[in-house]
Amino acid sequence: MYALMWLATATPTPSPSPTLIDPDRVTPGVAGFIGIAVIAIAVVLLLVDMQRRIRRARYRSEIAEQLDAEAAEARDVDGDGDGPSLIPPSPVKD
Repeated sequence: MYALMWLATATPTPSPSPTLIDPDRVTPGVAGFIGIAVIAIAVVLLLVDMQRRIRRARYRSEIAEQLDAEAAEARDVDGDGDGPSLIPPSPVKD
């Protein structure tokens, strides 16, 4: 019985508390927009620079691989492609 009466009683709704802060004064405003814009521009510039450096490193590694392959071909005296020759080259006579 008491439970039914307890459920039937209306719970008081709290009254909204008055706001002491003006909502228009807590927005970031122009200074906040400029700050975020500067950060966004800096991030974009850093991403472009990072992409340029990664591309440059990739090209350098490709060129280094090509130079290593050319050097390996130049060392391969007998020309059969199975590695450097174990037979020393004959001395050159003038």
